[in-house]
Amino acid sequence: MQEVYRVTRLVAGSNASVLILGETGVGKELIASAVHQLSHRSGGPFVRVNCGALSESLLESELFGHVRGAFTGAVANRTGRFEAADGGSIFLDEINSTSLTLQVKLLRVLQEKEFERVGDTSTLNADVRVIAASNRDLMGQVKQDLFREDLYWRLNVVPIEIPPLRKRREDIPSLVSYFLEYYNEINDRYVVHIGPGTMEALQQYHWPGNVRELQNYIERAVVMADNDELTLDLLPRCVTSDSPDHRDLGITGNDAASLTRQVVMQGLGEVGSESTDVHSKIVDRVEKELIAQVLEACGGVQTKAAVRLGMNRNTLHKKIRDYGLGD
Repeated sequence: MQEVYRVTRLVAGSNASVLILGETGVGKELIASAVHQLSHRSGGPFVRVNCGALSESLLESELFGHVRGAFTGAVANRTGRFEAADGGSIFLDEINSTSLTLQVKLLRVLQEKEFERVGDTSTLNADVRVIAASNRDLMGQVKQDLFREDLYWRLNVVPIEIPPLRKRREDIPSLVSYFLEYYNEINDRYVVHIGPGTMEALQQYHWPGNVRELQNYIERAVVMADNDELTLDLLPRCVTSDSPDHRDLGITGNDAASLTRQVVMQGLGEVGSESTDVHSKIVDRVEKELIAQVLEACGGVQTKAAVRLGMNRNTLHKKIRDYGLGD
């Protein structure tokens, strides 16, 4: 992490594009925010966009804006995120989720600093520093023709790779201390002591959801504690399991049911205890991955993939477009 901080400080003083790589939950948005705050653009806006949360058509409008009448429901002109970020920085999270068509338009913004709103012919200029992030191997995506190589190299001027929490377990005590202080304050609690064996269990756990999962468990413990001590019984079973192999993975076997349970547990840890749309955030993510893998196995032929999935071809085509998996 010291290397991550060093590179962050160095790149912040430039206008170079930054590509932040790391698993879900490692803190990519925090590093992106630090790059902006340490830069000469800190007085300008810092605009965040989750590219994986929107369909291709909605994402294009979100990024570049649209004019009235551009499509059904466009009842007024709308300013896009690039226009809103003028003079500041824009953070494109899950850049790997964008379609090849949209990637062409992103490449133009990076190279020419100009774009058009959806449905408009007027060209707009944007003085924006682009910070992108991906939880996937983008070069692997390039080799599979899922991501444009020219865009990859344009984004990857300065890469910052954040290691997963399991590879920096020595950071866990400091993170626990920080999250305890934070959630004590916002919940008016006083959980300040660590019970016997608690820190050891936290440091031995595999942390598939990384720092976000740790944050979620500490928040839960602070809310549920009936005294001033963080004890083992306040942690979820996957953390306190006696079996190190199973504890590392948070599952009880290698069968499909156990693996499904792990996916759901990790998803719940990532979205947080206060989220009200966990079904869409978890189920949609699983469905997107399933469709992507079946499509790849079928050589990109949607008719074959629809048969394999037991899905109507038109339904599959719509989902492919909504998930930004191609045309």
